[in-house]
Amino acid sequence: MRGTPRTRRIPRPALGVLIGATALFTAGTLATPAGAAPEPGPSPARVHSVPASAQQQARDFWTPERMRSAVPLDLLDADARSTDAAPRAGRPATVASTAPTAGTADVGPAAFPNGGGAWTGGGAVVNTAGRVFFTYQGRTASCSANAVTSANKSTVITAGHCVKLEGAWHTDWVFVPGYHDGQAPHGRWTATKTLSTPQWTASEDINYDVGAAVVAPLDGQRLTDVVGGQGLAFNTGYNLRMYAFGFPAAAPYDGQKFIYCSGTTNRDFLLSNDHGMGCDMTGGSSGGPWFTQFNEATGTGLQSSVNSFKYNFLPNRMYGPYFGADAQNLYQAAQSS
Repeated sequence: MRGTPRTRRIPRPALGVLIGATALFTAGTLATPAGAAPEPGPSPARVHSVPASAQQQARDFWTPERMRSAVPLDLLDADARSTDAAPRAGRPATVASTAPTAGTADVGPAAFPNGGGAWTGGGAVVNTAGRVFFTYQGRTASCSANAVTSANKSTVITAGHCVKLEGAWHTDWVFVPGYHDGQAPHGRWTATKTLSTPQWTASEDINYDVGAAVVAPLDGQRLTDVVGGQGLAFNTGYNLRMYAFGFPAAAPYDGQKFIYCSGTTNRDFLLSNDHGMGCDMTGGSSGGPWFTQFNEATGTGLQSSVNSFKYNFLPNRMYGPYFGADAQNLYQAAQSS
């Protein structure tokens, strides 16, 4: 273990959530179709299946009032949940976006870099990203997530702690793309399966804090046929330009606004192998997407990490896991479910 810094905790009444960073994608990487096999050696993803009766219960449970009152998860301790083992690497690979590309964003000259502000540009990201709601230890809780291109058109990427924490899979799990003010403009999509990396499932290693969900069809339609799907990038390298999005719910935010950060990332030199970015998003943004090659005009990019954690002595810097071979294997397991 390197060093002994501790992460910042959101007060227990707020049930503060992990917040994190993402990885950028380098130019000239090898394009990989959605059905291609992952690069070598990752362990199988861990899968939790949700019965049909529980799916209906979750859809009925999340009323606008419960969504507004859901609180973010508690912030994890980085020093208690990290290892020196770097994520397994493979060849760079990308998955193309299937989100609409009509130019709608108009965020102005402050879009990059930005330490945290409301995303006013529109574009595909306001539909593919959303809030996640679930029950954790008897409490209603929230995270953020994003819909991605997938063979099953039903795959959502989030943080590992947004699907499983302290040995238990979350229940009543739903994804609400385009969420705002208790409203679900594209519906509440219930998970048929939630998944995470074997390292997160076994020991909650922050280097592998990546999760996924497969959601059931809604009104006869599949998720990305309704909201589109962002692309992905794996094994991107470090020190890249990235954009991060989420729905922070802890002060000074309230979970009702779609917030973004942008900047050039670097590799964490303390307790993880994660990417780091200057960003003041708070609890509730966990699991929100980080993009490389993000196009402000269309709101599309390649998802390369998720919001994961902060150190208490770096309150304006987020960290997120490197999307290596195990993250790629998780994505393959989800999209083939």
